[in-house]
Amino acid sequence: MIDYITVIGGGLAGCEAAWQIAQRGIKVKLYEMKPEKYSPAHSSPDLAEIVCSNSFKSNSIENAAGLLKQELRLMESIIIEYADYNKVPAGQALAVDREKFSCGVTERISNNPLIQLIRQEVTKIPAEGIVVIATGPLTSESLSKNIQSMLGQDYLYFFDAAAPVVTSESLDMSIIFKADRYGKGDADYLNCPMEKDEYDKFYDSLITAEVTELHGSEDRKVFEGCMPVEVMAKRGKQTLVFGPLKPVGLINSHTGKQPFAVVQLRQDNTEGTLYNMVGFQTNLKWGEQKKIFSLIPGLQNAEFVRYGVMHRNTYINSPGLLSPVFNLKHEPRVFFAGQITGVEGYVESVSSGLIAGINAVKAFNGQEMSAFPRQTVAGALASYVSSDAISKFQPMNANFGIVPKPELKVGKDKRNSLIAEISIKYINKLKNEI
Repeated sequence: MIDYITVIGGGLAGCEAAWQIAQRGIKVKLYEMKPEKYSPAHSSPDLAEIVCSNSFKSNSIENAAGLLKQELRLMESIIIEYADYNKVPAGQALAVDREKFSCGVTERISNNPLIQLIRQEVTKIPAEGIVVIATGPLTSESLSKNIQSMLGQDYLYFFDAAAPVVTSESLDMSIIFKADRYGKGDADYLNCPMEKDEYDKFYDSLITAEVTELHGSEDRKVFEGCMPVEVMAKRGKQTLVFGPLKPVGLINSHTGKQPFAVVQLRQDNTEGTLYNMVGFQTNLKWGEQKKIFSLIPGLQNAEFVRYGVMHRNTYINSPGLLSPVFNLKHEPRVFFAGQITGVEGYVESVSSGLIAGINAVKAFNGQEMSAFPRQTVAGALASYVSSDAISKFQPMNANFGIVPKPELKVGKDKRNSLIAEISIKYINKLKNEI
């Protein structure tokens, strides 16, 4: 008899699943193909590598992403613990020093006596035992084909993009100003103000720039939450001004006026030496990025330590395939977790890994599995991606739209607080049961 659970993939979801399994006294074999093999978007040998933004989104429990983080804290998530420990200034959001975060998670996982970390690529799903597949949106080609064979249907997919990172010492602070929108927070964001003529020049250059050609014959299905800035710009000249370059609530401390448009920079490491360009995921060629982004006031001499990249993200058609505990309905010993399930976002991936890990232990022990209540954000998200009612499945972030409305009728301004109160009550009850 196999006396361990296999977890494939050492990203956020895989590490969370492995940790939850080990915390319940079961041995884990955790497979990670790095550094033997890297995906197009990964560069660090560490586990839990953060590729896109360094932000875990809002920390407020009146925001769905913030409430989900609080649910995970109460469930003793290792990923959220290390995100909190390695946080950097980001106003009301939880942003992390990505290198220290990943390094800390790697050390903790590697030193757990019940977790055997195996650095090699898995090309086939093990034929026996409980398995958690958390290989992420960049699952290797060989394993993808094996999974596809097991599921008996095609994958769905979209393209995702990461934003550039610049050094703080290369920024022109005589132009850039510090502020959080509407004066909230601690003025953690750096803001590059643009007047209309500057925006017009930037916009015209952006929409005519050369992009990197994607390989293969796939259609470009771009997820709205991580859309390349050049794709967004082509939807209309004012799209960026009402999107990531929105100036509303930001007053230029140098002039006392609100700019026409604002490019925001968010701190990317603890020391504050690196900043990422908020909302600037891109597929522009690197030379084009340097030329066009240097048109932004304050970035004319910016040093880019990482240019934006774009990569293919793969996810399974979860509705009809998965149960609310993230295992296959037709092959219950096999669980999926992370973005390969169609949950979109760091915290959402962690949530799926936690639920899959907890229930993998229950399956291992022959116990009845436990779906999280839909009154929690974690449970609502799991329920959504496993719903038979969805015909055209798209990746889903945490949001209050998928959480049942409270029976107690309250005003719109109090509804989110009540949802949070109900959710935390359910989580506190659940954690004592599982």
